[in-house]
Amino acid sequence: MSPVSRRWIYVAVVYFCLAVGLGVFMGISGDHRMMSVHAHLNLLGWVTLSLVGIIYHYFPKAAASRLASLQFWLHNLALPVMMVALALLISGKPEAGPVLGSGALAMLLAVLLFAGNLLWRRA
Repeated sequence: MSPVSRRWIYVAVVYFCLAVGLGVFMGISGDHRMMSVHAHLNLLGWVTLSLVGIIYHYFPKAAASRLASLQFWLHNLALPVMMVALALLISGKPEAGPVLGSGALAMLLAVLLFAGNLLWRRA
């Protein structure tokens, strides 16, 4: 497996551990307010990053591009910002809304970079 694919999968495992840890914490405490943070950590962290790593394994030209690197950093900067802002919003801090929106737009850009990179290179 290429170092690029491996990097995506290693980071995915970190998000998997965070998501499961949050799920266990919610279960033990009985406080499930952070359920949407848990779901986003699983889907945008564990699942999406794992799939991108696997897909880039099968599309090495796309994986080797600068777009893939830009996508990696944008995705992995946007996701923690989004999750902290979402947790704050759930906790009653409405001023976190614009930060969440900005993080979501950055995540959308990362997803579009992935799609464009993969479709453009068709490797």
